[in-house]
Amino acid sequence: MHNLRASKFPILLLLVLLLGSLGIFAKPTAPDTGDAIGTLMPTARQATLDRTIAELLSQHHYRQSRLDDRLSALILTTYLDDLDFNRSYFLAEDIASFERYRNTLDNAIKKGDLQPAYVIFNIYLRRLAERTTQIQSLLKQNFRFDVDESLNVDRKDAPWAKSPAELDEIWRKRLKHEILTLILSGKDQVAARELLSKRYDNRLHQALQSTSDDVFQLYMNAVTQAFDPHTAYFSPRNTENFNIQMRLSLEGIGCVLRMEDEQVTVVELVTGGPADLSQQIKAGDKIVGVAQGDQGPWIDVVGWRLDDVVERIRGQRGTVVRLKVLPGKAGAAAAEKTVRLVRDTIKLEKQAAKSEIKTIPEPNGRVLRIGIITIPAFYSDFEAARNGVEDYRSTTRDVRRLLKDLNGKIDGLVLDLRENGGGSLQEAVDLTGLFIDEGPVVQVRNANGRVEIEQDNDRGQVYSGPLAVLVDHSSASASEIFTGAIQDYGRGIIIGDPTFGKGTVQTLVDLNRLTRAKDPQGQLKLTIAKFYRVNGSSTQHRGVRPNITIPSATDSEEIGESAQKNALPWDEIAATRYRGDQRLAALVPELTRRHQERAASDLDYQAFLSDLEFTKQQREKTTVSLQEAQRRAEHERIETWQRDRENRYRALRNLPPLKADESIPEGKDSAVPDEALEESARILGDLIILSNPQNATSAVVMDH
Repeated sequence: MHNLRASKFPILLLLVLLLGSLGIFAKPTAPDTGDAIGTLMPTARQATLDRTIAELLSQHHYRQSRLDDRLSALILTTYLDDLDFNRSYFLAEDIASFERYRNTLDNAIKKGDLQPAYVIFNIYLRRLAERTTQIQSLLKQNFRFDVDESLNVDRKDAPWAKSPAELDEIWRKRLKHEILTLILSGKDQVAARELLSKRYDNRLHQALQSTSDDVFQLYMNAVTQAFDPHTAYFSPRNTENFNIQMRLSLEGIGCVLRMEDEQVTVVELVTGGPADLSQQIKAGDKIVGVAQGDQGPWIDVVGWRLDDVVERIRGQRGTVVRLKVLPGKAGAAAAEKTVRLVRDTIKLEKQAAKSEIKTIPEPNGRVLRIGIITIPAFYSDFEAARNGVEDYRSTTRDVRRLLKDLNGKIDGLVLDLRENGGGSLQEAVDLTGLFIDEGPVVQVRNANGRVEIEQDNDRGQVYSGPLAVLVDHSSASASEIFTGAIQDYGRGIIIGDPTFGKGTVQTLVDLNRLTRAKDPQGQLKLTIAKFYRVNGSSTQHRGVRPNITIPSATDSEEIGESAQKNALPWDEIAATRYRGDQRLAALVPELTRRHQERAASDLDYQAFLSDLEFTKQQREKTTVSLQEAQRRAEHERIETWQRDRENRYRALRNLPPLKADESIPEGKDSAVPDEALEESARILGDLIILSNPQNATSAVVMDH
């Protein structure tokens, strides 16, 4: 989200920050390596730019941290993790030799001395070349899949290998796992070995195409990440790609991507984009292959540079791109699936809020009507607003219209903000104003301690009836500002998971303006401020805690600010003056008791919890069998679970069961109910009864 009012910041910056929040660009990540093995060197231009970035970070980052030994150690750890995340190339002796830099990188950076970064990188290149030679030798062998052995696929905390022989064994099992995954996806062993041989040759080839600028970008991002996870350096190439997307000319599939362990991984989906609408791609999925059109040949993209993969996925509106995807929710034992997408431009219409009405029968025979408004993002058509278009689209305008349509038809309202990653700050403030009379909504504190308050100055409420807000770990930024304000004012009950915890503000700095260099220098994305609720609590790191918990498929240990390295901590400042209502808080214990009692006996809710637990178990598995029979049995078990679950709900809807060869539908096409939303409506029904047992249908108050 991360944009402040347009009156306070240039329009260009406003668009930059909005696009960043909506995830329309690929996040900068570690590039691959190589030019000629062991010969990459820093340039004088990079040394100057290094000093400029160090000065900006020390003087203007919100954290106001000095470059010291503590940051030096963080930079080294981050740099090594970015180069060799799964500890598959460096040897323990290499890591020991790098320890001489642990407490000296801070001094080197301040002097513009980049030599340590290039020394480490060149050693990494040599290890990569050595390992590729050994991989090709291993791939000439036949692998047996009837041997009882397993592989730990998560080596990020494993000890570094002490010898090449130890790495050989790690890679023998890794290759065996990769071949078995391809076999389970339909290839025979010969074809799988050929694909992997090309994949790892390509990995080395990509590494050898890297330039000194690539090394500089990788190292500078290790430096910026030591300050916080949202501060980053954009190289001139990444800046150019970003500016293309800034001009709203991006036509693709609507995904935020990053590189994780040599694979392009989906970080989040742009609401209303082709990937989101397909319901076949989720955050955490890995893209391993790309093909153009319906007949184009498959290109294996494992080990490619992220920007090169993005260029293959991006294309003209209306054209087809096919992706080979390893589903993240299936864990390490996932098999590939093919997804066909038609490229499109992201439109506000596809992100727009929408409404429905659910009926909740009560034991006394009364039927409550619960309005549901789903808000995928905090959007606004800034260009149309600037051009004076009277009916331009925005979250607040759309929700106001939906509330008008629901006027007199509902007893209560649920706002669904799950997977809402944020958007415009102003929209978060304006939307809050539909549900409170007037007052402060959020506090913004800069690095100097100055606090500005964003206010709702519009008197009256559009909706004054019973309210619940449903959130999850993916509800971030603007979603957290709105949710926190609703909770602080006692205006509605918050249901779901703790939110993401993204409570920081970023700006973009054009480095050419500071260096006066003629050649492009790139940009620095810099964290400059922090959000605080009206009660003084930060939304950073902890997020907003719900009044009543309903778990979701996302996991706070994997998703959320607390999972980010070196995230800014939670803290609090003085509360601002606001008028909260404590009556709702007094009802929370009884609402919780009723929810828990119902959850314990409701078969659908128990099935929902079982489904979540099964998914979590699959995702958390880091050890996989290398026996084909066992892996096939595991795949059959997962598919049987998915098919049985789908057929269970199809039977309740009087739909025919899926045939044995019929694919299992996902998302909107699935018969599996949204139990979290259903239970949220029931909780709101309890609130309506407890608040006023004799209450008739709530009116939607149209005061402004």
